[in-house]
Amino acid sequence: MIKKWFFYTSLIVIIAYLSSGFKPFELQNHNWFQANNNDELSYLFPSKEQKDYPNLNVPFTAKFFIGFKEAVAFRESQGKYKKINTLGYMGKYQFGLETLKTIGIEDSLSFLNSPKLQEKAFVALLSKNKWELEDEIEKFSGKIISGVKVTESGILAAAHLGGAGSVKRFLNSNGAKKCKDNYGTSVKTYMREFGGYETSGIIADNNAKVR
Repeated sequence: MIKKWFFYTSLIVIIAYLSSGFKPFELQNHNWFQANNNDELSYLFPSKEQKDYPNLNVPFTAKFFIGFKEAVAFRESQGKYKKINTLGYMGKYQFGLETLKTIGIEDSLSFLNSPKLQEKAFVALLSKNKWELEDEIEKFSGKIISGVKVTESGILAAAHLGGAGSVKRFLNSNGAKKCKDNYGTSVKTYMREFGGYETSGIIADNNAKVR
């Protein structure tokens, strides 16, 4: 009986001793590893200035109209409202002075300083070009010309680059006439890059003006 009691007592002592090695006698509180429910958590880049990260300005690329606008703008000026290129084309969508006049804008300085005016100008020009190219849109949409599937948005983007006349020459020649701008970018390139976007909401209007 004594031996059995001694055996169980020894076993309890050994188990207690071994268990004490796996847990601390005193819990330490590390404040740096805890978050209070009232604390605001935030994650910052090394710099707080967005201008230090130009490559983060990625255009929206969905196939909705907003995606079309931003994709064209990024191609034209990297989306910069104040951009003026070496040929004098201005703004986010790179308008020339004569083109601005056709949509009712005479003051180029006001245009350059007004994002709202630039957005309206882009839509107005799309309306004019859609009216001018209605027959081509109906005739060629869905067809393959010079390896490019023709779509309404591609036609409108190409017209923004080189004018409606250049788009007509390209399509009606079955792609034989390679119309390009002064920097060597072709209407074919724009027709391919900006094809398949939603532009059905643009109303064809030869008298479209910015108001």
